[in-house]
Order: sequence, then structure tokens, then C-alpha cells
Amino acid sequence: MTMNVPNILTILRLLAAPAVAIMFLFFARPWADWFALVLFVVAALTDFVDGYLARAWKQESKFGAMLDPIADKAMVVIALLVITGFSGMNAWILLPATFIIFREVFVSGLREFLGAKAGLLKVTQLAKWKTTAQMIAIAFLFAAGAFEHYFVMQSIGMDAEMIDAIFSGQVSDEMGLIWKSWGAYLTWYTGVVGLWLAAVLTLATGWDYFRKALPYLRDS
Repeated sequence: MTMNVPNILTILRLLAAPAVAIMFLFFARPWADWFALVLFVVAALTDFVDGYLARAWKQESKFGAMLDPIADKAMVVIALLVITGFSGMNAWILLPATFIIFREVFVSGLREFLGAKAGLLKVTQLAKWKTTAQMIAIAFLFAAGAFEHYFVMQSIGMDAEMIDAIFSGQVSDEMGLIWKSWGAYLTWYTGVVGLWLAAVLTLATGWDYFRKALPYLRDS
């Protein structure tokens, strides 16, 4: 194994994957949401930095090439499990998350079966766009969870009439419920749309890999 800066960043990204879920075990919400969001975004940025540094410094290695997609998949799958959990198994989250996880398992199985021929399933540009869409969507959904939790916490004890009065301007919004509500609304729908886009790209790349592997799956 070659230990250099790009590979160290990749290892840190791999370790950050389970840490995202652990945030919700040791911290109360919404702090857990914010910590998970920051950790996820920083880890996602290293995905671009380590590849750039490896090429710029000519430090590309087999270890890095092997570990990089594993770290990406771990980050995405664990984050989706967490988001699906705190969204209450919402179908708008559960379905695209299921498609994404299914594809990751399927393609990993293809690569394992192909063995030495797995090189034909190289990461394509479309697959890179898929990963980017996943990372952005998940970041927005973590932010949505934080905004929603703030809104719920600070509106405890208020009835529907009081909340309506605040939103209509009849009562002063001293708790900032309006902007928290808008924050939750915008980040949630942006995240959901992004996740469905990522799911479509995920299925497209999965089909592309299956099509390339198909000649090696036929019996002689």
C-alpha cells in the first residue's frame, strides 16, 4: 500500500462514513443533523480533492483506485440509511434510496464475478455525475432534517391557530418560525428532486455496466 496525501484523504473519507451515523447516537437533534451535514460535506469534498491531487502530483496508486469507490459507496449508503430512518420511511426518500443501494450492490457483485475482467467496468463520466448528484442531494436532506427539527422544537405548545397567526403576520415571529419553515421546505424538496435525479442516473449507469458485462455472463 502506498501511503500519500490522496490515499490518506480517501481513508479519512471511508472512516467518516460510519461516523455520520454515529453522530445520531451521541448527539441530540438538531446538533446531530448539523454535525452529520458538516462531516458529510467535508468528506464529499475530499472525493474531488484526493483525485485531483493524485493526478497533479502523479501519486495515483492501485490502493487508491481500489479504495476510492468503496469510500464513495460507504458514504452514500450509510447516509441514505440514516436519512431514510429520520424521514419516517417516507416513500419519496425510500424508493430512490432503494434503487441507489440496489444498483451499488448489483454492480459490486458484477465486479466481483468478473474478477480480472472487472477493468471493463471503469468509472464513466455519467457515473461521476451520479455520485455528484447523490452527494448534493444527501447534503440538502441533512440540512432539511435540521431545519425541520428546529421548527418542531420551537413550535411546541403552539396550536394551529397561533402558527397560522404567525405566518399571516398577525403575531410577531420572535422564534423565526417562518424562515425555518422555508428552510425546511426548500432544502427538503431540493434534496428529494436531487435524490430522484441521482436514482435515475444510478439505474442508467447500472444498466450500462450490465450491458458491458453481459458477454462474460453467457455460458459457452
